[in-house]
Amino acid sequence: MRMQTPAARPQRQPGERIRNAMTCDVEDYFQVSAFAPYISRDSWPTRECRVEANIERILALFERHDVKGTFFTLGWIAERYPAMVRRIVDAGHELASHGYGHLRASDQSRAEFDNDIRSSKAMLEDIGGQEVIGYRAPSFSIGEGNLWALDALTEAGYRYSSSIYPIRHDHYGMPDAPRFAFYPNGPDGLLEVPITTVQLGGKKLPAGGGGYFRLLPYALSRWMVKRVNEMDNEPALFYFHPWEVDPGQPRPEGLGAKARFRHYINIERMERRIAALAQDFAWDRMDRIFLERP
Repeated sequence: MRMQTPAARPQRQPGERIRNAMTCDVEDYFQVSAFAPYISRDSWPTRECRVEANIERILALFERHDVKGTFFTLGWIAERYPAMVRRIVDAGHELASHGYGHLRASDQSRAEFDNDIRSSKAMLEDIGGQEVIGYRAPSFSIGEGNLWALDALTEAGYRYSSSIYPIRHDHYGMPDAPRFAFYPNGPDGLLEVPITTVQLGGKKLPAGGGGYFRLLPYALSRWMVKRVNEMDNEPALFYFHPWEVDPGQPRPEGLGAKARFRHYINIERMERRIAALAQDFAWDRMDRIFLERP
């Protein structure tokens, strides 16, 4: 990997709780990468969209627990539900880009990726009325084979990315990447903020949400976030999706066993677990946590 410059640690007063980063990838159930072999993109416009109702539940949950977060939003969703995007912004949350149509960065050419990140940024800014400075690649699809994507993001006007997951996974991952926020090209360039991991026995274990958060006991997830705060003195970065709080979502036929397990495991418990997480830790937007450091 290219130059790795760690980001400065945030300054805190004695006894002050660490603010962790709460993030939501705004996409619907039929758009997840694991369903791509089973659900064609051509069918998206005809499928039941549930994202708007799920976002309303999430916004209400965040309001109850005084949580601010960052919503990485697909352009495909934003242009169909502009009022929903404005509700996210009006509630004080950060609006960020998840690309337009949930295409992996690793499946696009440089020109295609450049068009995707620029057009989605412009669309979100037009709808939301605020500058969009953050980006998360679908399926954490920036890694050793396409680090040029970080340069493209800088040139497009983004200030940070959350697109590299420093673990080994069958669909994504860059195990040798740093665990915490860093500048791949030096402090004058883009800031990359990886999803949180815990270092145990020489291995990085996922500790920042997604299917792992639904699979593992909540007490273990809470312990991992607390360990990162107290042992590493770093904020944790957590992510989830609107469809994860929706046990009643349609269940497409013909799904493979692995895709079905990963998508639906403990989905009925997810909203309660997020509420517990909101109570157990302090949470804020990514821009305020990582870009307001010294």
